[in-house]
Parts: sequence; structure tokens; C-alpha cells
Amino acid sequence: MLIGIIGAMARETDAVIARISSPETDTVCGIRYCKGTLEGVPVVAAQCGIGKVFAALCAALMIEHWHPDLILNIGVAGALTDGLDIADIVIADSAVEHDMDTTPIGDPPGLISGPNVVHMPVNAAAAAGIARAAKSLGCHTVTAAIATGDQFIEHLEDKQRIARDFCAAACDMEGGAIAQVAMTAGVPYAAYRAISDTLRGNGQEYALNADRAAGASIRLLTAFLNDLREEAYEL
Repeated sequence: MLIGIIGAMARETDAVIARISSPETDTVCGIRYCKGTLEGVPVVAAQCGIGKVFAALCAALMIEHWHPDLILNIGVAGALTDGLDIADIVIADSAVEHDMDTTPIGDPPGLISGPNVVHMPVNAAAAAGIARAAKSLGCHTVTAAIATGDQFIEHLEDKQRIARDFCAAACDMEGGAIAQVAMTAGVPYAAYRAISDTLRGNGQEYALNADRAAGASIRLLTAFLNDLREEAYEL
């Protein structure tokens, strides 16, 4: 079993890649991929860059060249609901793209044309493993949709709208694009995000707390890979 790990920023991935044993690196279209083992589990990890286009490119190339059995999106995100503090964890029960909008022609908000879905699926076994790992660390978690768009969402009214329209608890800029690629390719997908800015937070709060949230994300990755290795469940 090979786990593909994707994060957007260096703070989300550098410490992960540095701990990969017997690393083999390759660069494709400017994205550096590192394959080896982490916590005894075969992995390939990459920093995709910020935004949906970079995220989709990274995921598609990873699937084409390394054929992972699961793509796991990790990192940080902004909260869309009350009750989530810095470094709390949102585990995705689906992925949505809140900036997809063909409502003028009668579609629901967020509809992905082609498969004609709004909520893209996550792998239930992986999500359950992430939840077990988070519990073992004593993390406060929420399981909900994670919403993606090519904007940093700062204004409260925008956060509330996205939460209401998509039953989402966190907002990022990559996960939905990765989920769409994985869904299209038939590869299982899972995601979680550590909160870097709260519902009433802003860009300044993010800047102050992004490193702390990234650290929480990496600790959870370690715990999840240990759970995956020890439980040896099918994805």
C-alpha cells in the first residue's frame, strides 16, 4: 500500500519529507516528489503549491507516475464554524468547491459538472483511521465537509455562507481540487486540516498561528500512519 501525501506549503510538508526513510526524489513539472517510508508505511509526498490549479496538477502527476492507493491531503485551514480553536482538527467527510458556481443556469452551488456532484466522497476507512489517531493524541475534532476555493476567506459573512451552503467546517484552497482529480481517476481520497484561523479570525491571526497548526497536522499524520500500519485495514 502506497500513501500519497499532499500539502500546499513548505510549513506543511518540509518536516514530513525530511523524515522519509530511504528517500527517492523526482521533480515533475516543477513539483518535487519524495518516495520512501514514513512510520514504516510506504509513502510519496509532495508540496503542491497554493491554489486549485497547482493542487490538481500535483495530484494528477502523482497518480500518473506513482499510482498511490490513497491520496491524503494534509495541512491547515480556516474555521467556518464556532467551537473550533487554533490547531483543532477538521476531518473531511466530503470535499466541496465553494467557488464553482453555475447557479445562473439552474445548478446548485458548487456543482462539479461531469460527475454532477457537489459533495465529493472521501474514503471511509481512512477517515475513521484519522479519527482514531486524533483521539489518541487528545485532539478536538469535527467531522464535516472541507470547502475549497481560490480565495483566502476572511469576512465573517462569507464564512457563514459557505458553512450554510455546504455544511462545511473548514475552508482551504487545495483539497477540493485534489479530491476532484482523485475521484475522476478512481483513487481513494481523504483529508484533514488543522485550524490556523478561527471563525472570527483574519489574515493576521493566520500569520500568527499557521506554524502551530501545521505542527498539529504533522503530528496527526504520524499518528495516522502508525494506526494504518498497526491496524492493517483495507482502504
